[in-house]
Amino acid sequence: MSEVRTITDESLAQAVEIVRDGGLIVIPTDTVYGVACDPRNIEAIRKIYAVKQRPKYKPLQVLLASIDNLDALRLDLPVPLNRLAAMFMPGAFSPIAEARDNCSLATVRKDPATGRITQGIRIPNSTAALRILRAIGPLAATSANHSGEESAQTVDEAVAALGDAVDLYLDGGATPGHVSSTVVAADPHGRDGIAILREGVIREAVIRKALTLNGGALGV
Repeated sequence: MSEVRTITDESLAQAVEIVRDGGLIVIPTDTVYGVACDPRNIEAIRKIYAVKQRPKYKPLQVLLASIDNLDALRLDLPVPLNRLAAMFMPGAFSPIAEARDNCSLATVRKDPATGRITQGIRIPNSTAALRILRAIGPLAATSANHSGEESAQTVDEAVAALGDAVDLYLDGGATPGHVSSTVVAADPHGRDGIAILREGVIREAVIRKALTLNGGALGV
């Protein structure tokens, strides 16, 4: 039987144990509620895909408390995503990082076009989410709903979608809306050196304008 709890030191300690043991939790972010697990635990990741009925070809993001977590995870942000990250993180901005050979994340994917191993990341601009991430560490995550259905804006909507398949729901109140983050990849052949893979809260025009105002796609 799953539990719904407010975010306290006690519930965070419970969440740490659940994630460590391969379970699933639901957390609030600055966009929507997300279902999350240990990004190094392949069995927990498989649970998320099963619970969401998510197509296997759709990757999971990794949520971070700080950009400083990238080095420990053996991830790097290529140009010009490193500059965009400085402008839009924390926030509803999800750049595609490149994984080093010694990256241990079970969520990485191989880009068929380039052969590079990649991982989408995000730092939520949410006090509640950052408190959770600081307590638990990086989490593999995706929206807490069945694939193709509307994302959960409240913990009650997440419970209605996923039920007892999740071990613990952390209630941080309603999120701002049902719209997800904007996913951006580096693309040396694309306009401004990027490709918008999913337009979300941050509009494509805003991202491209930021690059133009800050020296163009070739800057460091």
